[in-house]
Amino acid sequence: MTATKVTATTQFCSKYRNVEHSELPTKYQLSRSSIHLDVVSNLVSFDVHEVNHGGLPLQGSLSFVLTAQQSAVPALRLRLAEKFADPKDPKTRWTSDDILTSTAEQTRPLRQLTVAEADLRATLEDDKTLLFAPEGQEEEKPHVVAALNLGAPFGVDLYLDGEKVISSNDDGLFHYEVRKDRAVAEAQAGAVADQAAIDEHEGKVIVDYGEDGLAIYEDGSVQKKAEHSATTTSAAADADNKVEGWEESFGGHTDKKKFGPSSIGLDVSFHGAAGAPRSLYGIPEHASDFVLKDTIEDASDEEVQADGRKRKVVTDPYRLYNLDVFEYELDNPMALYGAIPVLVAPNKHNTVGMFWNNPSETFVDIWTNDDAHSKTSHWISESGVFDLFLMAGPSSADVFSQYTLLTGRAQLPPVFALGYHQSRWNYKNEADVARVDAAFDEYLIPYDVLWLDIEHTDGKRYFTWDEHAFPTPIDMQEGVARTGRKMVTIIDPHIKVSQSKDKKPFYIHTEAEELGLFIKDEQGNDFKGWCWPGESSYVDFTSPKARAWWRHQFRYENYQGSTKNLYTWNDMNEPSVFNGPEVSMRKGCMSLAGVEHREWHNLYGILFQRSTMEGQLVRQQPPPQPLSAFAETLDLVPEMQRPFVLSRAFSAGSQRYGAVWTGDNTAEWGHLRYATKMLLSMSVAGLTFVGADVGGFFGTPSTELLTRWNQAAIYQPFFRGHAHHDSPRREPWVFGEPTTSRIRAAIRERYAMLPYIYTLFHACYAQGMPIMRPLWVHFPQQPQSFSEEDQFLLGDALLVKPIVEEGVEVTHVFLPSDDEQKKTVWYHVTDGFKRFFGGKTYENVPAPLDAIPVFQRGGTIMPRKQRVRRSSELMRDDPLTLVIALDENFEARGELYVDDERSLAAELNGEGTSISFHQTKDGLRSTATAATLQGKRYTSLMWVERIEVYGFQSEANLPKQVLVGGERTVEFQYDAASDRLVVRKPQVLVTDDWELRFVYNQSLE
Repeated sequence: MTATKVTATTQFCSKYRNVEHSELPTKYQLSRSSIHLDVVSNLVSFDVHEVNHGGLPLQGSLSFVLTAQQSAVPALRLRLAEKFADPKDPKTRWTSDDILTSTAEQTRPLRQLTVAEADLRATLEDDKTLLFAPEGQEEEKPHVVAALNLGAPFGVDLYLDGEKVISSNDDGLFHYEVRKDRAVAEAQAGAVADQAAIDEHEGKVIVDYGEDGLAIYEDGSVQKKAEHSATTTSAAADADNKVEGWEESFGGHTDKKKFGPSSIGLDVSFHGAAGAPRSLYGIPEHASDFVLKDTIEDASDEEVQADGRKRKVVTDPYRLYNLDVFEYELDNPMALYGAIPVLVAPNKHNTVGMFWNNPSETFVDIWTNDDAHSKTSHWISESGVFDLFLMAGPSSADVFSQYTLLTGRAQLPPVFALGYHQSRWNYKNEADVARVDAAFDEYLIPYDVLWLDIEHTDGKRYFTWDEHAFPTPIDMQEGVARTGRKMVTIIDPHIKVSQSKDKKPFYIHTEAEELGLFIKDEQGNDFKGWCWPGESSYVDFTSPKARAWWRHQFRYENYQGSTKNLYTWNDMNEPSVFNGPEVSMRKGCMSLAGVEHREWHNLYGILFQRSTMEGQLVRQQPPPQPLSAFAETLDLVPEMQRPFVLSRAFSAGSQRYGAVWTGDNTAEWGHLRYATKMLLSMSVAGLTFVGADVGGFFGTPSTELLTRWNQAAIYQPFFRGHAHHDSPRREPWVFGEPTTSRIRAAIRERYAMLPYIYTLFHACYAQGMPIMRPLWVHFPQQPQSFSEEDQFLLGDALLVKPIVEEGVEVTHVFLPSDDEQKKTVWYHVTDGFKRFFGGKTYENVPAPLDAIPVFQRGGTIMPRKQRVRRSSELMRDDPLTLVIALDENFEARGELYVDDERSLAAELNGEGTSISFHQTKDGLRSTATAATLQGKRYTSLMWVERIEVYGFQSEANLPKQVLVGGERTVEFQYDAASDRLVVRKPQVLVTDDWELRFVYNQSLE
């Protein structure tokens, strides 16, 4: 396993982790006189001062963001930064313009309230708390109020309908290390040490600060200037006559910090109630439980007496720092390939959440509060900006929408990307590709994409081909594309350095070097690290100029041998540097703008994926004029084909640019089990197009493991089989019968579900809803929903229970119910649609090796395509089958989204059709509308060939006649053994409005 840091070897985390408020070297208080409500910008601005040393103050702002048209409930934003005298001070913290959307900057008008006006279920006083609420909150809608605490410790709380749901700095753990110049810090360190034991305020209680930064005391007196030093440093300078934290070593590497220690941190608590405790989820990526575990617990009385601390450390904190981790461990909070600093906190009453918008290295501790209903998270970041968003929901769907409005909705992928992907490291040559492609047809298994790993290149030089193994790449791609299939090649961010011994310089490196687009080392030279090609340089994707240049490398005249059917896989983009600390880049390396790598480390992967995605769009543009060759704007037209890019590294906002997978997993049952946990964690953090390598990347799966993995993966958003070059071949036919038939059946089931899955992806694109969902999203009233993480929902209709242990033939499944009085009906899809009622603790169900347990919820309608084709492209106009699972009222509803499945017309022109199905005892009605208010309906040739209805329970409840449009009679049959009514060939077009009428001789009983 890759050697990675732990708390004990990370200065900023070990300094601030598990400390009491009294132990913090610096404490903060809000300056009452500085508070100002600007009705133009809709911002509440204020200053925050150090209580004990009176150092450089912080300037803060509070606002409600997201307009009423975007979200009924706004998000609350809190920002803090050093108040430097010169706004252009080089120590000013860097902020990225690439993560938040413009929506996040749209503030909502707000007003100040008195405690009486706010009507909160809390004991507050007007002289100690300022309350603010967004304007225009409607009486019947959820109400939010923000409370700004004027006392010490400083903090902001969020109330929803009168109840406090989120609070900050309850434990007083807020810290902010002000950036410094080293020479000044060294000169000041001794002075701070001399004054450390002196209370410069002589025990007086501070109530405010003046504009001059001097304290104002409770007795009305003001701090004397002689007692105040405007140059005194903040908490980071320890009072021991030396400057600590400026250098740090790990694994033979020394990290020297340009502006010294600049850590920030805060505790954020999520409040529940008796019978409605909070659980926490999110902060991916970790190979750990979906339900976040406490990393800190209450100490026993004996432990408190021993060291004086109320809490004790039980595990390492969750670490957010993108790393290339070789053979990662399970059940471990260690950092992995991606980092999204988002927490979601549901209970039975509502769901709330937070987004810590900071891309630097971050640790997160979790603990349960004394009341046992509330959870606290403690965030400790090495550097970066203080930019906190609190989301009040109140439903989980609202939180998902609010977060993705802030960071961007997920991309609507081309439908081929939702099919099966076949990959390994590596397919050897063009003949190998042709054999694999033909074998899928021979064994009657559909697939959509064939992948090539690093060996397809000329010496790991990306954008090139090995001319011996792949001499005619265009012919190869066109051969695969004859059946509607695509190909993918890998392109990593490390660019092979041209050597003097090379026959010819690598043109990509030469051009980027001449244009000055590579990341710099601490001395200002092009940084060089070691990766697959050997010595490599790294393009600075934080630079708009570099990103514009990169995307032009995908133009067909530049990426020779590429075609419109070739897409891209971005790997090693954490970034991975084999000879760097923790197999990554030194934190002191610099962007082209002179910003240290530590500030933007976690953004490198997303910006690389974004640039590649944009490259697939630029390649479709007409040839550029010389002066606009690297234009920073994109001119998009509806006819362009949608891009597809898979990335390993990710961060907040990655959902906008393509798919992500869980990295280099292993062919073990434990990795299959943890795949569900990891994918759920990513999904609730906004990253929805996700999957795990089927069968495990490392090692050799047994036939049973590979079968079970495929059976689970067909219900997960991204579905790819992939393997290490040392692993034997494992294409679906390799293991022979009956394994081939079982895997074939699973893959075919994936293709039959594509209409439903594509509809879920559109809901994700339009509303932010995840594809793969935990049970609490739809069943928050059931306590078990919050702890169940070995099963999941695919949309709102299907419940999936993967089999993750060897030899299992019977398993237990929790079937939730959304009403204790009226139980939810579930139909066992893979066992003859047998009926079950939800709400019991668990049901024991069969789990034969032919299929895993899958249930359709009563009251839902599943659109499917049953005809077997070789690829999704060939299914486009195939007829539809509707599978209707009735609830106890003989009703069901479902949705279908239809467009051309490949172009940007849906995104740019709104060319798509949303279809609503509603089944009642009187029949089935289908209503088609434009998918957007400004868009237009898309007309498809797809028609309905079959309708299956489950749940009539008795022939006495059946209709006597089925009419289309109230006129034409259509054939139907009922099978009592399976309780299935089948209507054949109603012959209605899917994108038309139509009705199927049920005629009875008597009413339903």
